[in-house]
Amino acid sequence: MSHGIDRARLARHVRRMRELKTLLVGITALAFAASPLLSDGFGGFRPDQFRVPQIDPPVVPAGYAFSVWGLLYLWLVAGAAYGLLKRKTDQDWDAMRLPLALSLGVGAVWIPVAQASPFWATVLIWVMWAGAARAMVTAGTNDRLWQRSPIALYAGWLTAASLVSLTLLLAGNGWVGSTTAALAAIVSAFFLASWVQRLRPDTPEYTITVAWALVGIVMGNLEPLNLTVATLAGAGAVVLVVMTLRIALQPRQIQAE
Repeated sequence: MSHGIDRARLARHVRRMRELKTLLVGITALAFAASPLLSDGFGGFRPDQFRVPQIDPPVVPAGYAFSVWGLLYLWLVAGAAYGLLKRKTDQDWDAMRLPLALSLGVGAVWIPVAQASPFWATVLIWVMWAGAARAMVTAGTNDRLWQRSPIALYAGWLTAASLVSLTLLLAGNGWVGSTTAALAAIVSAFFLASWVQRLRPDTPEYTITVAWALVGIVMGNLEPLNLTVATLAGAGAVVLVVMTLRIALQPRQIQAE
């Protein structure tokens, strides 16, 4: 009898913990989405925030690329709401919730930090990236539209954004030139995205988003033309898209055989 009671208590405890994590994701997702509305927003670091002013740095994507944030905010909130209403205690959703909540919670305070300090903004955005990447890798296989896809887009954009922030910090302190920093960011984004994608090959939305950011860098370097940066970013985007297509077509090839 005691063993039965212990198992029942354990089951209730597990259920309560899953409910709390689900609620935490919902709260942090709402706080994250509301952060631009509760602040002055973020249009990039100001040139005067760096010892070497970063005026039109080549590592920053063209402005249109940042429109992905509207989709990210809506989809992350919608996914959190779906999980809260439909998958509150679902084991398939459980593993990704704490790292996602960590990332979103840090993201909710990122804008005011970035307005005050590029250094601490860089530290925090890497924490956001680590949480998002962990959430994507540990996400379940069910409810792709509401679980994996929004997290993959979020982690993909953070892959590019965290490297942009880091290389702006390096160039802004005069440790490397702006073009060298941009080239280093592109190469790092390519290899980092390739590594993460291997950990979760069933979620190509991740590399598509990284490729979107790289295309944004291409467009941002057409006028004035920075051929070296634009070419490398374009090549990286093409290779990532080809890799994504191979991943997407692989199950069909296996079935065909």
